[in-house]
Amino acid sequence: MKRVNILNASIDNLSKQELLEKLNEQGGIVVTPNVDHLMLMQKDPEFYKIYNQSNYKVCDSKIIFYASRLLGCPIREKISGSDFFPEFYEYNKKNEEIKMFLMGAQEGVAKKAQERINQKVKREIIVDSYSPSFGFEKNEKECEKIVDIINNSGATVLAIGVGTPKQEKWIFKYKDRLKNIKIFLAIGATIDFEAGNKVRAPKWMSELGIEWLYRLMQEPRRLWKRYLVEDLPFLWLVLKQKLNLYKDPQYQEWVPDWSTQCQEKKFEKPSQVS
Repeated sequence: MKRVNILNASIDNLSKQELLEKLNEQGGIVVTPNVDHLMLMQKDPEFYKIYNQSNYKVCDSKIIFYASRLLGCPIREKISGSDFFPEFYEYNKKNEEIKMFLMGAQEGVAKKAQERINQKVKREIIVDSYSPSFGFEKNEKECEKIVDIINNSGATVLAIGVGTPKQEKWIFKYKDRLKNIKIFLAIGATIDFEAGNKVRAPKWMSELGIEWLYRLMQEPRRLWKRYLVEDLPFLWLVLKQKLNLYKDPQYQEWVPDWSTQCQEKKFEKPSQVS
């Protein structure tokens, strides 16, 4: 599988159609790197390892899409979680083996998304949903409850949208106990969009790579630091990579060869996250 190296992330250069087909054939864990995720990978060793153990890492950012061109190995297609998720359930609307569980958003929002999606596809493709409490990831009792609910639902797909890096870390902590789940989708704010609880940026803003600006205008108090402070060094790091000056800050036991941006072979996985 062809991959594109941007900073210390290895992004799968797949089309949306190829990803849909591979998931149905093989299952796996899908994460959707954007600028915020790549910046988190510079300083969070656990998140770095989790990301590189995921089966599919697809570009969720027009800025990353443009960066791949600057680095000389263009990503074929931007595949954001919020675009891919509806394509996934439409693609599988007649596939009875696909039974989905929604986890995330505020109380009642996931249930509303469940009802709306089922109405769209005209079958109960979403078999159950759960909106966890604030800080649930630190509450082992609630997490045990969630595992039981998912296992009892009969779902084969878990779509979780509780924010990064929380959603990715939760998947890797509990995935081996979710015996029926074949496909894991980390989808961020998508459940809110599907429920109609939040409105996405206009398509033209997404295509220009300024969807982040729309989100910032909607939630300035929550997002100003992320977009205007924490993510800003991304452009400088990409320039350093272009000049062969970038060094992986998570240099540990698994380091791909970043001397070229394009790789044809599949990297070996890093050691398992404990």
